[in-house]
Amino acid sequence: MSTATTDPAMIRLGRFLRDNPMIPLLVFLFLLIATLEVMRPGIVIPLRSGRDGLISTFWVGNLIKFAIPLAMLAACQVLTMLTAGIDLSVGVVATVSAFVCATLTTIWGVPAAAIVALATGIIVGAVNGIGVGIVRVHPLIMTLGTGLIATGCLQVYQRLFINAGSEIPEFLVWLGTGRTAGMPNGLFLFVPFALFVLWLMRYTGFGRLLFALGSNEQAAKLSGVRAWQVYIALYVLSGFIAALAGLLYLGMIRQTSLSLANPLLLPSVAAAVIGGTSIFGGRGSFAGAIVGALILRVLDTMLTLLQMPEGARTALFGLIVLAVTALYVRITGTR
Repeated sequence: MSTATTDPAMIRLGRFLRDNPMIPLLVFLFLLIATLEVMRPGIVIPLRSGRDGLISTFWVGNLIKFAIPLAMLAACQVLTMLTAGIDLSVGVVATVSAFVCATLTTIWGVPAAAIVALATGIIVGAVNGIGVGIVRVHPLIMTLGTGLIATGCLQVYQRLFINAGSEIPEFLVWLGTGRTAGMPNGLFLFVPFALFVLWLMRYTGFGRLLFALGSNEQAAKLSGVRAWQVYIALYVLSGFIAALAGLLYLGMIRQTSLSLANPLLLPSVAAAVIGGTSIFGGRGSFAGAIVGALILRVLDTMLTLLQMPEGARTALFGLIVLAVTALYVRITGTR
């Protein structure tokens, strides 16, 4: 009797999904948008025909705007998952970066505050890289621990600067909430960022080293790869991206909080997994993660229409991660 791993049709399907992950993702995204229109006519497709085209520019702009910071944090997960790791500190790092920038802007000005905010992400990333690459702590434990430490440090910092007040830089507000030609200004940051990540993964030696370490770390070491250096660079980059996403999210939300970007952690993992990145390492796609972020934002809109509570949404994101991972293993035969 044939199984999912021996049936030729399933093998071909698994190869197709591995080689062309964007096709089923885009189909799924458009099916969700169509379902959303059926649930609430006029949200996606305006009742006044012809003036805005088939899809409302305003709705698409909102979808993209709220997907951008999620996709940036998903980039952190994609890059670390390539090495069979994960970064559970990105939500806290984004929150710390946003809080530090808002509070220091009133004291030191915008440029210095932004530099210090980005430096916090680099510091946390360096600690993660040293722990994973040199001390050999498992990435899940290491990033979870640094995230908790950063949370404690943020609470102490908040007490020290509680009377300093906070100010959201106008440039971040423009970037987070403004629109140009109907599209969010955040694209001015995200498009170069996305092109950089795609170039890094596909055309650089560093990107190839990430795939190599995730596929077979021992073989990579035998080939002369200094894994600890790659891990340090990887987690420093992840911390910097998370801090940058936190600044963008600050301009979008326009308020400070000790848990501002924490709710984006689980969705960032879900977006990466939905986009075709294997948690077992050696396989990943940032383009797929971008579509995954869009899918999650459409799902979030649907759940809002259904008036589903926040706890149920969080549980759904967890189920999505488990279901997609199980489906990936079942179809592709990856162990």
